Amino acid sequence: MFSFRTTPLEDQLDKALTSGRVGCFCTQNCWDTARGRYMYDLFRERGNLQVVFSPRDTELTPGTNHIAFEAEALEGLDAIVVEIQDAGARYFNYSKDVFHLMETLRTMEYAPALYIVDHINPAGRIVEGSMPSGPFEQHTPKVAHRHGLTLGELCNLYYTEIGAGFPLHVISALANDSTRQLLPWTIAPASDIPGMFTCQMYSGGGLWNNTTITPAIGTARPYEYFGAPFISHDRHEIIPSPPGVMMRPCSFTPAAGRHQGQRCQGYQIMLQPGAEYHSLLHISQLIRYFLERYPHFELLPGFEEKLADPTLLDYIEGRITFQDAREHVKVEEQKWIRKAKRYTLYEDQPYRIK
Repeated sequence: MFSFRTTPLEDQLDKALTSGRVGCFCTQNCWDTARGRYMYDLFRERGNLQVVFSPRDTELTPGTNHIAFEAEALEGLDAIVVEIQDAGARYFNYSKDVFHLMETLRTMEYAPALYIVDHINPAGRIVEGSMPSGPFEQHTPKVAHRHGLTLGELCNLYYTEIGAGFPLHVISALANDSTRQLLPWTIAPASDIPGMFTCQMYSGGGLWNNTTITPAIGTARPYEYFGAPFISHDRHEIIPSPPGVMMRPCSFTPAAGRHQGQRCQGYQIMLQPGAEYHSLLHISQLIRYFLERYPHFELLPGFEEKLADPTLLDYIEGRITFQDAREHVKVEEQKWIRKAKRYTLYEDQPYRIK
């Protein structure tokens, strides 16, 4: 059973929420601006909050990027309320944790109902890339790299994909002030997604995490900056960049993650006002460029599963041209948009950059 609801969580009259045993699965983004409380405080005040599943450490601590849970902790609950802020790319860890939760509920004989408090996608409705083909990351739905959907819409899709039988209810992002008016990047979705431009960079920039170049994790501007100790600047070289994008040579020392404490040379990706940025294609160009230029640059285990596109991998590893890769991505984006429209819950629709 699936439902899409347009009234706020506190106005839902389901017995599972008003008097049942409730678990909350959430990040710092479940802050209710109108009432000055977190989502789980609603159930604490009602006296029926049983458990809160949340990230292990403080919200901006590097590496705080998963919500762990044990299946046994779900037993006996009547409802689980989820409220996180998705980041717009299919490899966002907190979203994958929600899909893991859904997979677990599907296997339970008496699964609680699942309620998703939806949020606007900070990466917007723009689509990039392809649905996975071949091996791909665990707990990941078959969506494009930058999917253009909200978390509620993703869960609507994944609910069908896994053949789930537990009740799923999505509460509209337009149902209350905090999700309707609060800009989706005002509260950082994760320690490595700190600002309003980060999500535009993440659909391609997330690939750096499975290479020997760091996307500046452990700095104030992850995914806008990238670099490594082995990169050197040459003012005569031409770094791949699409129209509307400038590449500034820079240096930084990450306080966490790969190359922690080491001086890295690299670049800042700077978007000109109004530019529509296709991060996946641009980062694919950059990865190919650095693979050809630096012997110390490597693709690490997990890269192919994250990319999950053999044709793009052929481009990155030098077997086809960029024109071939771009045409492939165009066709795949059109396929994804046709699929995505079956699961959208709002008037605006996903679209691709022309």
